[in-house]
Amino acid sequence: MNQEVPIAVVGVAGRMGRMLVDAVAEAEGARLCGVTERPGHPWVGRDLGEALGGAPIGVKVEDEPLEVFARARAVLDFTAPVATVAHAELAAQARLVHVVGTTGMAAADDARLDAAARHAVVVRAGNMSLGVNLLVELTRKVAAALGPDYDIEVVEMHHRHKVDAPSGTALMLGEAAAAGRGVELGQVADRGRDGQTGPRAKGAIGMAALRGGDVVGEHDVVFAGPGERIILRHVATDRMIFARGAVRAALWGQEQKPGLYAMRDVLGLG
Repeated sequence: MNQEVPIAVVGVAGRMGRMLVDAVAEAEGARLCGVTERPGHPWVGRDLGEALGGAPIGVKVEDEPLEVFARARAVLDFTAPVATVAHAELAAQARLVHVVGTTGMAAADDARLDAAARHAVVVRAGNMSLGVNLLVELTRKVAAALGPDYDIEVVEMHHRHKVDAPSGTALMLGEAAAAGRGVELGQVADRGRDGQTGPRAKGAIGMAALRGGDVVGEHDVVFAGPGERIILRHVATDRMIFARGAVRAALWGQEQKPGLYAMRDVLGLG
């Protein structure tokens, strides 16, 4: 790419927001053109570098996304569902590449992202890491290869502050397992067991969420069959893997037609 792509980061004061700023700074072919925070946040109006406790960098924290988007060609969004769908409409109007790592989206939110993707590139993934997306592909293939005598359980663990469950990554893995079996996850997911549940339903895909400490992210897909178990596992130890993947998606999206894409498209796994 001959010119640096101007990239905006929304929700910059959050943990992922700060990492996204660092990932843009270290990426070849990208430059930070603007950042936002919610109205009333103490960082609004300040230089981002000073707000982060360092030297000025010439990028002011703003509270009006539309003004920031006007200077950008891509936006990185790891905020909250209500904010993400509002950003999607603005990004679509500006024809920006909208990279969405937000989790906990409802069906109505998905529909608004689909609508935005008719006008602009939207890259959405519950997890932006290379390793996780390879795990998703492996899960689909193993589920397709094994027969119904193998039970599937998806187990995830995250830090105590995570507010949604199952994680976006766990849902990606569950959907991949279901796709491998030719069914919809919503038809076979078993998200909780408590009390006298009876025997496990054949064909169910179990989903279990653990929370505690400062765990970045751990995901296991267990295939339990007669006399053996196959366990596929991914352990994340550094959130920068997600931020770097998001920047990669923003650069990749510059050459794409409007549509809704996943990280498997960015990584050429589709």
